[in-house]
Amino acid sequence: MQPSSPAPGTFSRRTVLAGAAALAGTTATTTAAVVAPAARADAAPAGAAASGAAPDDGRTVVFRDVRLHGAPETTDLVVVAGRVSRGPAPRGAKVVDGGGRIALPSLVDAHIHPDKTTWGGSWVSRRPASGIADYVAQDVDLFHSQRRPVAERAYGLMAHAVTRGTRAMRAHADVAPAYDLAGVEGLSEARERLRHALDVQIVAFPQHGVIRTPGTAELLEEAARTGAVDMIGGIDPGGFDQAPDEQLDLVFGIADRHGIGVDIHLHDRGAQGIEALRGIIDRTRALSLTGKVTVSHVFCLPGLADGELGSLAAELGDLDIALTTVAPSDSLVLPIARLREHGVRVGLGSDGVRDSWSPFGDADMLHRAHLLGWVTDVRLDEELADCYRVATHGGADVMGLAHADLRPGAPADFVLLRGECLPQVVVDMPRRDMVVHGGVVVARDGELVGRSRPEK
Repeated sequence: MQPSSPAPGTFSRRTVLAGAAALAGTTATTTAAVVAPAARADAAPAGAAASGAAPDDGRTVVFRDVRLHGAPETTDLVVVAGRVSRGPAPRGAKVVDGGGRIALPSLVDAHIHPDKTTWGGSWVSRRPASGIADYVAQDVDLFHSQRRPVAERAYGLMAHAVTRGTRAMRAHADVAPAYDLAGVEGLSEARERLRHALDVQIVAFPQHGVIRTPGTAELLEEAARTGAVDMIGGIDPGGFDQAPDEQLDLVFGIADRHGIGVDIHLHDRGAQGIEALRGIIDRTRALSLTGKVTVSHVFCLPGLADGELGSLAAELGDLDIALTTVAPSDSLVLPIARLREHGVRVGLGSDGVRDSWSPFGDADMLHRAHLLGWVTDVRLDEELADCYRVATHGGADVMGLAHADLRPGAPADFVLLRGECLPQVVVDMPRRDMVVHGGVVVARDGELVGRSRPEK
């Protein structure tokens, strides 16, 4: 079964960004079947955690009676100093009863916009929109209508994501003269409050365009110079900014000067999108930014013929340019398996959550893995499990994090929930009974526990 398509002429977040007229005739090259990627080079070695019964230093926790990855048998999961250990645990270690629950790697949201959200507030009625410019104008109206500051709204959404099992996220903050750096500052404050439970990278995102909106370039430069952001963003250099070379030169120039990464939204399809992607590839190569560049959405890739897709994927893999998708539809989700064949890192994200663009979204990455399976029409157990891996290890690869794969030496970031097996979990999306970050329980029964304020 496939989700129904919008009626011709209907505008939505998906159709506007993708170009509704181009949706017909898309070549079916997508599949969610992905082999779980190998651990990143920066992951801790398997022997990093002590083997044998090391003296208890107060940082050892035993999660008793859990089923790793949904295995039928239960075991004890030993955590030492925030990492999975081979065990056994020393006497006197803290014990947490897993009650036969499944232990799964925590999730990673590789693309989300917490600064825009109305999560936790009053209902917002949205107005019709006919293009990105309309959505951008409504962003500004919504921003000024909100009584809660960005930091409060973003914190509420990000904390909710933690309770649903998210260990890390790449958060995009709008940067434009209409907001100055309020989005970046708000996300920074929320990140600080949640640093015990969530790893966050912040992108300075020029939603209003870089060239078409005077003053934006200076704000991007300031955000990078002050160290407030981890990456500089961009948006549709040709289709929206209508200055492909100027935008890409400026964005890559800032990243190069300040030693940070790049994450560009690319919704343009067809030749315009491919041209922008090639411009990104050329600048990544010229500035030796291998491994530091991400392209989000990349709607120009799914409809390509296999030969052209393979050629582009090979270049992306050679330069270690990562991609992200939010799985908006069967025709727009990235061809993950094909990209993986060339070593391209691909992550999954939530995108906007209850903002001016859309009333939908919940920042629950298990739900997003479910949607990935839905839009790609998978049905086999391994395909469903692969959807989960994209939402965990795929996002970790994009963010440069070690895989939380429950192996010895891995970060002790995992969720405990009741279920039969991993494929069933992806379909049924059971409650996350317990969320563990760095070996510490940070959420129980859907509620955040522990610290929520910056330490003085």
